[in-house]
Parts: sequence; C-alpha cells; structure tokens
Amino acid sequence: MNKKLTQAGIAALLLLVIAGCGEKPTAAPAENAGVTDPAVVNGSAGSDAGNGSAGNTGSGNAPATAQPSVQPSTEPSAPAATEAPVPEKQSESIKVYYTDPEQLELVASEATVAFADQAEKYTEAFKALQNSGQESLVPLWSKIELKSLEFKDGLITMDIHKPQEAQLGAGGEAMAISALAQTLFQFTEVQSVELLVDGEQVESLMGHVDLEHPMTRENSGL
Repeated sequence: MNKKLTQAGIAALLLLVIAGCGEKPTAAPAENAGVTDPAVVNGSAGSDAGNGSAGNTGSGNAPATAQPSVQPSTEPSAPAATEAPVPEKQSESIKVYYTDPEQLELVASEATVAFADQAEKYTEAFKALQNSGQESLVPLWSKIELKSLEFKDGLITMDIHKPQEAQLGAGGEAMAISALAQTLFQFTEVQSVELLVDGEQVESLMGHVDLEHPMTRENSGL
C-alpha cells in the first residue's frame, strides 16, 4: 500500500515537472512577443513614414492645388485716343505791294500763300509784305513784328510791335500804310482793318501820317 502511494506520488511529481517544462517554451515567446512586437511595429511605422509621406513630398506626387480660373472682363474697353485731324492747306496767288529802291512809288508783285483758315491767309499775306525775295522790290514792313492777328465778322485785328529801326520818313510811312491796305483789302471778305501797336490804338504809326481806326477801303483811298 505504501509502495503504491509512493509510486503514485512520484508519478504525480513527474507530471508536474513535465507540465512545468512544457509551459516554459510557450510562455517565453509571449514575453518576447511583448517586447519584440512594439519594436517591429515602431520600425514599420518609421519605414512607412520614411517611404510614405516623406517620399511623396520629395517626389512631388502631392495633389496639385487648384488655380483660380480667370474670367474675361465684361467691362467695355476705353476707346483709343484719336488725334484731331490736321486741316488741309490750300494755296492762293495774291498781290503784295513793295516800293522801289528810291522809294518813289508802290510796286505790285505776285506771291503764293498757303493757309488752312482765313486768319492764316492774312497772316501769310503780311509775311509776304516783309520779304519780297527781290533786290528791286523793297519791303516796307520788313522790320515790324506781327504779334497777333484775328479775323471776325469782316474785321482784321492785328497787333504789331515797331522797333526804332523800323522808323520811316513821311513818304515811307504813307507808302507802308497804303501797301498794307492794298494787300489786305484785295480780299473781298475783309471790310476793315484795326491796326494796334503793342495792343493800343495810336494816332500815327510813325509820327507823320494819321492812322484810321479802323481802316476801311473808303478812308484808305481805295
């Protein structure tokens, strides 16, 4: 009886020993898995981070940002600035009056003037009085400056400046006024001429002959 109990105890002890030896191999992997698995997971996350988001950023595979579309403007464009048309000039042959080298009489000569309007025509006629282009024809207005000229309702208003070197004697002054009158009154639309000196009416152009205000065909003897 005691022998059987002893054998049964030994058998039970062996079973415990065997059971204990059998559990250790299964317990060890669990402990190792608890330590190793996080390392594997962490390594995998690091690898994914290196090959995933960082790799995508470097390779430029990120989705492109949508650009706003440009809509055509519906506002009307400003009209282009246009230059005013330049009036076309016309030309006309006129008579201009000078004197001979001895200042004995007035001599008529022809000249051609180019102009865009009437005021310019009379201005060019006065310029022709200042230069004959011939030695045998002496201009009586060559040294007198025309400051301005206007034409309105048949009246020419002209403002001149007369320097001292433009002074003439009585005969020269009379011929100068007559040359101006005959040159300007050849235009039928001109009814009168108001001659001012530095913007003012004067009794005489050069101190010898009375100056009418305004001059007309009648008081100029034409």
